[in-house]
Formats: sequence, C-alpha cells, structure tokens
Amino acid sequence: MHARVETVEPGGWGAEIRATLTLAWPLVLTNLSQMALSITDALFLGWVGTNELAASTLGANLFWAAMAPVFGLALAAAPMCAQTRGRGRGFVRGMRRDVRATLWACALATPPVWLLIWHTDAVLVWMRQDPALAALAGDYVRAMMWGVPAFCAFIALRGFLSAEGRPGAALAIAAVGVALNVPLNYWLVFGGLGVPPLGVVGAGLASALCNYVMLLGLLALIARDRRLRRFRLLGRFWRFDAARLREVAVIGLPIAGAMALEIAVSSTAALAMGWMGAVPVAAHAIALQVASLTFMVPWGVGSAATSRVGLMTGAGRPRAAARAGHVALALGAGVMAVSALVMLTVPGPIVWLFLDARNEGAAETAALAATLLGVAGLFQLADGVQSVAAGALRGLKDTAVPMVMAGIGYWIVGLPLGLALAFPAGLGPLGIWIGLAAGLFLVAALLLHRWMKLSATGGLTTRRLLV
Repeated sequence: MHARVETVEPGGWGAEIRATLTLAWPLVLTNLSQMALSITDALFLGWVGTNELAASTLGANLFWAAMAPVFGLALAAAPMCAQTRGRGRGFVRGMRRDVRATLWACALATPPVWLLIWHTDAVLVWMRQDPALAALAGDYVRAMMWGVPAFCAFIALRGFLSAEGRPGAALAIAAVGVALNVPLNYWLVFGGLGVPPLGVVGAGLASALCNYVMLLGLLALIARDRRLRRFRLLGRFWRFDAARLREVAVIGLPIAGAMALEIAVSSTAALAMGWMGAVPVAAHAIALQVASLTFMVPWGVGSAATSRVGLMTGAGRPRAAARAGHVALALGAGVMAVSALVMLTVPGPIVWLFLDARNEGAAETAALAATLLGVAGLFQLADGVQSVAAGALRGLKDTAVPMVMAGIGYWIVGLPLGLALAFPAGLGPLGIWIGLAAGLFLVAALLLHRWMKLSATGGLTTRRLLV
C-alpha cells in the first residue's frame, strides 16, 4: 500500500513498462473492486428474482447516464494533477488547487443529477418500460443516489494519488468497501437483526453506504501519511478558484460528454431490451456485467496512461509521453485478448453464476446471455484499445475531439445499426449487441488514429489542446 511510483524518471521502453505496470495494477484492482459493488448487487438481486435483477439493471443504466456530468468532472483531477506534478515547481499548492476545484465542480453539478435520478420511475415509464419494473428501478436508484458525492470525491482523490505515484492507497480502501458490501447486501436485501427484507432498496443502500466508508477511509489514510498530508487537500476548501474551475470544466465536461454518449447508448440498449420483456433485460444485464468487469482492466491501464502521459507532458518530454501511451496500449490490448478467449470458449458457466436454476425463466435467460457474451468476446480488443487510447489522450488534456468521436461511433453508427438489426431485421437482442460492437470498433479506430497522429508529431502542448 505504501509503494510509491517514481514520477518523472529517466529511462527507455523497459523502464516505462515497469513504471506503467507498477502504477496500473493497483488502479486495475481498484476499478475491479468498485465494479464488484454493482456485481454484488446483481448477484444478490438475481437470487431474489428475474424482475428484481431486470429492474436494477434498468435503474442502474439511467443512474450512470445521469451520473456522467459529475463523474466526468471528477476524472478531470487525474490529468490536471499529473501535469502539475510533472512541472515540478510549486506542485504541492498546485495539486491542492486541482483537487479542491474538482471537488467544487462535482458539488455544483450534483443537485441537478439528483433531481433527475429521483424521478427514475417516471422517466422509465415515459420511455415505455413496464410500470412494475420502473417502480422497482426507482426504489433502487433513490436509495443508491445518496452515495454520489462520496463516489465522486473518491474518484477525484484517486486521480491525485495516481499523479503522486501512490495508487495503492485507493486500492486498500476499495478492498475494504467490497468486503463490507457483501454482508451489507445480505443483511439489507434479505433482512435480519430487526431489519425487514428490503430487496432492491437494500442493495442500493448497501452501495451508498460503502461509498461513504471508502471516502472516509481514504481521507483518513491520506491524513495519516506523512508525504500525503503535506498537501492539506481540504485546507481552505471554501476558497473559490475560478481559474482552476474553468480548467476542470474545459477538461472534465468533454470527458463527461463522451461518457454520457457511451452510457446513454448502453442505457438505450437496455430500454430496447425492456420492450422485448424481462428475460432479454436480465440476459443483457448479465452479459453487460461480465463485459463491464473485464473493461475495468483497460480502464485501469488507461488511468495509468493518463498519469504517465500527463507527467511527461508536464515535464516537457513529448517523446517520453508518446512512449508511455504506446506501452499502455500494448498492455491493454494484450489483457483484453485473453478475456476475449475466455468469453468465447466458456460463456455458459460464467452466466450461471448470476442465476438460480429454480427461478422461472432462468434457463431461457442463461441461453440468451451466453449468446450475448459471445458477441462481447468479439469486441473485447476494441474495448481495450478505445479505453486506453482515451486515457492517453486525457493525459494530454485532449478531451473534446474524443467526445465527438464517441458520438459518431455510438450514436451515428452503433445504436441505429443495432436497432435496425433488432427490429426490422428481426434479430432481437442479438441485433442490439452486434450494432453496439460495430460502434465500439469504430470508436477504437478513431481514438487510436488520433493518438498515433499526436504522438507521431511529438504531442501537443496543453495550451494548444485547450483552445
């Protein structure tokens, strides 16, 4: 937990591989730990019943789509802190300003997000979802929404720790959160010790409580660490920093936009599944959970790329920044090739982890989920490349163009193709997933091309990327 990654050290390809791996593996495990919170919810609710699993999926899709603005702003802390750290002089005060402005931005963006989330059931009914599923989804999301501030603050602090070369701290705290989420889910979902069975509400409350435990734990760890507490991250928190807030907005809002486009496509796909019935929604939920789980690996590698590229860019070393991005891309692609092989060869046993054979519709759900998981196996490599390339570009503070590329891939190609294959062509849920895979391949190609273009010219300066 106390291992520290050196920041702007000299070295070639071997040194960069070692530095990226040292930074990436705690970030990957932290992502997997945070993903485990939602997987735990899905596992427990899948054992309760198909309707509960389907409803939580519908609610979670709308929840994460609404969360995109605050989540994107929180992610701005990583490239800002990394470039500030790379510049060296005055980095303690500068990184404190970066974190403080990010937290301010997240706090300002949270109330509108809460307002939308509170009306989840009404939004889902308006989108022609089954009223019973919409009501359950609303209950789940209204319980989970209270953890939003803690979740975003944790992400911002994780970006700071990555830039400072201390990702293990966030990993240790996230592991505690996952361990706590299992008994909390069991207790609150099924009831006990004077608490009635709360079902979907219990799962949402468990996740919200774990987010606060993780935030408080991380703050306590930072306060106890001699090297980290010197930053006094919450010192003079009340100060309004207009310049840094503008930078958070310039970097974070395009990240939020790209995330919103991707999440909204996934949410629309889930809604389209809802038009076909509870079994397609549940099957979609299982396949999506597995694909999202493997996605946490390249996302962690992409976060490492953000820090490494940002550090080298801030230090004025464009060739080293390019090398950092290339190394991360190779690592992300290699890992996702392995996950693709697993999904394509043994989808059945994976699917049944989420289902109880005694529940009605379990066999039908398992068969469809295994088919969808096969499609997920086909797009694993593209998913890894687009995630790492986006992370490397964030290290350059290049976020606006990637947002446009995401819009083209997901909304102009992916979703229209998926809907056309699902309904006019009659492929149903399989058609939706084929369309999404096509869009993902296009986004990966566009982002990779942009990264290769920028890195081939030695990278761009922060000023040129922000205008």
